[in-house]
Amino acid sequence: MVNPPPLKGVYRHQLYLSLGLAYMTAVLEEDDQEVTVIDCPALEMTHEDLKAKLTSIGPDLIGITSMTPTIQSALISAHVAKEACPKATVVLGGPHATFMDKEVLTEEKAVDIVVRNEGEQTLLELAQNVSNSKSLSKIEGITFRKNNEIVQTPNRPFIQNLDELPRPAYKYFDLEKYRLYGRRILPIITSRGCPSQCSFCTTSRIFGKGFRARSPKNVVDELEWLKDVHKADAFSFYDDTFTLDTKRAIKICEDMKNRDIGLPWDCQTRVSKVSKEMLSKMRDANCQQVFFGVESGCQNILDAVNKGTTVEQNKKAIKMAKDAGLFVAVSVMVGYPGETRDMLMQTIELIKKTEPDDAYICVATPYPGTELRKLTEKMGWKISNDWKRYDTTAPVFDNPNLSEEDVNRIRSSFYDSFYSPKYVLRHLFKRNFYSKVMARTAMNHLIWRIKKRF
Repeated sequence: MVNPPPLKGVYRHQLYLSLGLAYMTAVLEEDDQEVTVIDCPALEMTHEDLKAKLTSIGPDLIGITSMTPTIQSALISAHVAKEACPKATVVLGGPHATFMDKEVLTEEKAVDIVVRNEGEQTLLELAQNVSNSKSLSKIEGITFRKNNEIVQTPNRPFIQNLDELPRPAYKYFDLEKYRLYGRRILPIITSRGCPSQCSFCTTSRIFGKGFRARSPKNVVDELEWLKDVHKADAFSFYDDTFTLDTKRAIKICEDMKNRDIGLPWDCQTRVSKVSKEMLSKMRDANCQQVFFGVESGCQNILDAVNKGTTVEQNKKAIKMAKDAGLFVAVSVMVGYPGETRDMLMQTIELIKKTEPDDAYICVATPYPGTELRKLTEKMGWKISNDWKRYDTTAPVFDNPNLSEEDVNRIRSSFYDSFYSPKYVLRHLFKRNFYSKVMARTAMNHLIWRIKKRF
């Protein structure tokens, strides 16, 4: 199993442990498959290092994971994998490969098979049959070549009982590489699927529109395991909407408190899915940070992206979370088709008035598989296919209402004013871990600004 290396010259973000890779490895291990994980970003491995490692192992099946920004590295990894192990079956998975399966197989002949959508059971079936003559056409959820044609098998049904999945195989990862300012923050995901249909997101297409959730006991058992076995210092819930099922979320929080889990944690959710009671329960269970995707301070844009929320809900949720004593982080999206400079400034004003503890300004990015992608293509606008630029930090399509220079200037100006000396002092001496992290982040930004002047 391969997490591909970062490309040279590409900005390296904070390391995030690949839960998808950890789950697929666990499923293979449970079936007594011999598995090796090559986590290139954490091990600071190059493609040359990867090739040497694969040559020494000599696997029959090589699975490579990737997102859109890392797809170019993943394809290079596939190429070197086939050079290292010519007889091995090279499999590519992840959101980008799911929606661009035909293009991937056309562009890189070293990729033999693409696994689409939820991958655990599909990859397991491939591993079980890699050495026998079972027809690939009988395996659901894959795309492959046959007689110079590209074949897509039917989608595999989603796993309905997530409690049946084994725990992520963290023993294959160097968890020391994933510390943040000294803390080992380990991820957990307690649900899959999303009933929302936001135009910029692929979650409902990758994992389905139906919400599938693990039981509270199963979740808290894993938290206890992460704490006791893997020595976690904190947890990060990777659910898209942790509080979507309010009763379940409250039960998880109550069980965390009753079982004395004790460690700090963070989660993300929707502004329409929190209440004073919910936020209070979260705080009682030692939640220290909540992350809201507020997206915009302009109702026209919220409606355009099909968010299903209102500006007033944004304001109310931020205030309630702050009143509950939580560190509140928000993300907003700028540069959406139809957005004007005045609309964008409404979003900036929302952040200034509500004063969240942290704010991320993401640029609208038309990922493959999104309605936003279809919209920009329909408009006939020039869209970059330099996938490594798809990191939401800069525009990748021409927007007649907002130029790339406008967006970059507004983002830069906002961060310069937001991460001020006053911000550093306000957060530096707070006991909340996330406040201390952001104080350091703001300090680094201030130092960068000073150096930039000379």
